[in-house]
Amino acid sequence: MKKYIIVNADDFGMCESANAACFELFEEGRLYSATIMMPCPAAKAAVEFSINHPQYAIGIHTTLTSEWQKYRWKPLTDGKTLLDEEGFMWHEADMVEKNASSEDIEKEVRAQIDLAHEWGMKPSHIDNHMGSLYGNQTGRFSLLKLAYKICGSYGYPYRMYIKADKRVDPRGIPHFVNAAAAALSKMWARKYKVITPDYLLFPDWDAPGMKDCESYEEYRGRILGIWTDIPDGITETFVHPAVESDELKGITNAWQRRVWEYTLLKDPETEKYLNEHGVYFISYRDLVDIRHGIRE
Repeated sequence: MKKYIIVNADDFGMCESANAACFELFEEGRLYSATIMMPCPAAKAAVEFSINHPQYAIGIHTTLTSEWQKYRWKPLTDGKTLLDEEGFMWHEADMVEKNASSEDIEKEVRAQIDLAHEWGMKPSHIDNHMGSLYGNQTGRFSLLKLAYKICGSYGYPYRMYIKADKRVDPRGIPHFVNAAAAALSKMWARKYKVITPDYLLFPDWDAPGMKDCESYEEYRGRILGIWTDIPDGITETFVHPAVESDELKGITNAWQRRVWEYTLLKDPETEKYLNEHGVYFISYRDLVDIRHGIRE
């Protein structure tokens, strides 16, 4: 198989700056897939965009964490185990794995998907914010099985890897853990009839080489090197594009990274470079067609 990459815009609907970037990138043909954070303030506008542009692969970024210090959100449901001491969602994925009950998680995830349906959206796929449903932070892989069960019940593809490769392993998690997660994922994907990519590339900004980037040009060179050094098959990775704004700067001190991710996708030379190195952009809708044998 060729080398395909799905670059998904996570955090669609988180804020107006993220929405503005995704709107523009989709309409200019630079973005192929994105997922919406339903508990966030700008979610309704993102959903409306999806309804008005059904040709785009836009799904749900199921959200169980709220990572920022001053810009936070709460669950759609009343699950007490989903809340930290401040009454918002947990800051980190490992906190979800350690504290949230499976019952509260399932109720919340379904509520987020159901709200999108209620608003008139037909999601193309499902993923999860900050990897809180992978189970690979603490080994609570029952959450991964739960995610597959939920996606299978709705008939949606899910972001997860069914093959392990050291080139795309998340930093800090041993390869044998990722291999175990991939094996379980493959088993549950078959059981619940859920379509997934082959691999998942975690673009870690704190990894050696990435955290030292001092300019967009340096970042662009490093990330394109990563995106072209992927296995044959279908790899998904994710970015968080946003336009520069006072809103974005008020949310995160790392705002420049999100602006660089937006700039990278906006640049027509990005896809050209990937194609020249044998890597091709596809969307989640393309993934479904490939799995069904409609296209190669």
